[in-house]
Amino acid sequence: MAHLAQGLNKRVAIVGGGWAGLAAGVTLVERGAEVVIYEAARHVGGRARRVEINGKALDNGQHILVGAYAETLRLMRHVGVDPEQVLLRLPLRLTMIDEGFRLKTPRLPAPLHVLYALATARGLSAGERSRLIAFATHLHRIDHRLERDESLGELLARHQQDGRLRDCLWGPLCVAALNTRVDEASAQVFLNVLRDVTSAGARASDLLLPRASLGALFAEPAVRHVVERGGEVHAGHAVRNIERRAHGYTIDGMHYDAVVIATAPQHAAALLPETCADSRALIAALDYQPIYTCYLQYEAQIRLPEPMLGFCGGPVQWAFDRGVLDGHHGLIATVISARGPHEDLTNDELAAAATAALEQVLDRPAPPQWHRVIAEKRATFACRPGMVRPDNETGVPGLYLAGDYTRGDYPGTLEAAVRSGMRAAELCMPDS
Repeated sequence: MAHLAQGLNKRVAIVGGGWAGLAAGVTLVERGAEVVIYEAARHVGGRARRVEINGKALDNGQHILVGAYAETLRLMRHVGVDPEQVLLRLPLRLTMIDEGFRLKTPRLPAPLHVLYALATARGLSAGERSRLIAFATHLHRIDHRLERDESLGELLARHQQDGRLRDCLWGPLCVAALNTRVDEASAQVFLNVLRDVTSAGARASDLLLPRASLGALFAEPAVRHVVERGGEVHAGHAVRNIERRAHGYTIDGMHYDAVVIATAPQHAAALLPETCADSRALIAALDYQPIYTCYLQYEAQIRLPEPMLGFCGGPVQWAFDRGVLDGHHGLIATVISARGPHEDLTNDELAAAATAALEQVLDRPAPPQWHRVIAEKRATFACRPGMVRPDNETGVPGLYLAGDYTRGDYPGTLEAAVRSGMRAAELCMPDS
């Protein structure tokens, strides 16, 4: 009880109601802190939030989780969400329409399930399959650790992972995980994700596809959890200034013992004092990558052959059947990640490209009834080799950063955001 009594006197402000800020809030209220969360938008969730499109509760982008996201899944359960109910769990499968490539993991112990999937992958020659297994074995032997970071493209070239291996396997996986193309992506960060997905048990490699809106997965239950434990959440409240005082901080006239800045990085830099020169410089050095999600509404009977399909030959990389996932029948979400020529296309042209890609797998459907493109121009940071990311600690006592861009093993993912928020909370209350 001594720890709880100590925590009850500690007031912590969290600026930003995305997954990092909410993870910090959930962690802090469990430690007895008085928590106030400020979110500038009308809805919590940050870059993984619920939006209304033609009367449907959808997402601002199509996100994929994997079984290795241990902290995200744990916090979901902690706030009352059953991942097995709100996520469609599938053994890792990649079906790339353009090249006839197909990979699917069986229910075998790790890493045998991955090796079996590689050995039986369709659409590869015997030589390609042999080189793929040799590369996977090498990565397992070195525990997925490189002596020096380099681009994933360089690593793949050295191990003869070219042609279809690069185009249908490593390239799509890299863009999905890092939102950065292979020639400029950090090989080490990619291997960090690959290590956890392939080596942490067979279920760690499972794909977890949202069957509910992103708000229902974590953000909205997290808000309820914080409020039920005495915290406050102020949506539609933008914080413009954080004032440092002798014994803490003030925001809009309210006193706090500590502050967690959990906004997007470009907004975080504006809230940091000039004394946080290192953090500000590292944030300023970040570059960003976009993600475009194009929703296409077909007639209700239209379905994809699988809940998730991949494409190699054009701008569209992935397609998701929302009818299978959440009951929005005939609605297909297509995704274009990272930079490319598609950034110069209009929304109508993007929708036309997505429609053309889907014509490869749909049985002569009528044209879409409507489409909607959602562009996140700064969806994630560009995850390049050897980059130094800002730490949760800013160098100023009681002032911390949280977000998927902060220092860690993972790229800009939901799991990275959750881990960063939890870490910031621990720094706020190290003795609780």
